[in-house]
Amino acid sequence: MNHRNLFLAMTLLCGALSAYAQHVGKNTTVGSNPVFPGWYADPEAAVFDHEYWIYPTYSAPYDQQTFMDAFSSKDLVTWTKHPHVLSNANVAWAKRAMWAPSVVQAHGKYYFFFAANDVHPGELGGIGVAVADRPDGPFKDALGKPLIGEVVNGAQPIDQFVFRDDDGQYYMYYGGWGHCNMVRLAPDLLSLVPFADGTLYKEITPKGYVEGPFMLKRNGKYYFMWSEGGWTGPDYRVAYAIADSPFGPFERIGTILQQDPKIATGAGHHSIIHVPGTDEYYIVYHRRPLGETDANHRVTCIDRLYFGPDGKIRPVRMTR
Repeated sequence: MNHRNLFLAMTLLCGALSAYAQHVGKNTTVGSNPVFPGWYADPEAAVFDHEYWIYPTYSAPYDQQTFMDAFSSKDLVTWTKHPHVLSNANVAWAKRAMWAPSVVQAHGKYYFFFAANDVHPGELGGIGVAVADRPDGPFKDALGKPLIGEVVNGAQPIDQFVFRDDDGQYYMYYGGWGHCNMVRLAPDLLSLVPFADGTLYKEITPKGYVEGPFMLKRNGKYYFMWSEGGWTGPDYRVAYAIADSPFGPFERIGTILQQDPKIATGAGHHSIIHVPGTDEYYIVYHRRPLGETDANHRVTCIDRLYFGPDGKIRPVRMTR
């Protein structure tokens, strides 16, 4: 194809994409990176009934961060926005700073775990759970209080991730301030149950951990991932460990996502999409545009995640 024909083909393609984006509606975007417009962080990715979902934090000052939107897609390319699937209007005890969703489907319903109020010792707040009949909500508070509202083992009750093991047991990994706990969830997902030794909380903090835990099981191995560095700075990044058990021990192997001075900084707080029936994985994360100084200016992006023949995760190459 000569240069003139190539230019003509690209012009037609861009025009077609633009027309398609207008056709599918104002709440729909046909994207690259970021995958949808707006300031969004801490994206939780899920697959529900052959449809992909992303539940991010609305990235704003804490007193404005009082609701969450969701985005759905059939193909990981075209995304439809579902505004305010959860807000503090449906959570009486949540007054500010709702963030870091973790959403699971169980018992014919959808359970939306979230952190609220940036809780410190002696304050009301922590990790709550809301429930809905649909993945787009509206989600309503299930307990009328936090599920976890106290600081245990030095871990601020934030950044929860709910993981279902192959035996059907649900675990929740959570924690800020450089400490990570895990707990067992009851079958109804609305309370905690003790471990075999009678304890409710186990600290599993790996070296370098700051926040944003995530668990993935692949080929019988448990891949535990977390964010390091400060979320407001350029050195925010994701590291990981591999273990034979959901309890660890988790020994840091290396960094899999970090800033690229040609693309973006502050890349972290991620989740993973596993395309059903394949060995294809995508990392969903937030990053900060180059030259941006506002800590809240974070955008949600998706890139491929690859495993080597030895099972280790290869460093992610960020793209536009």
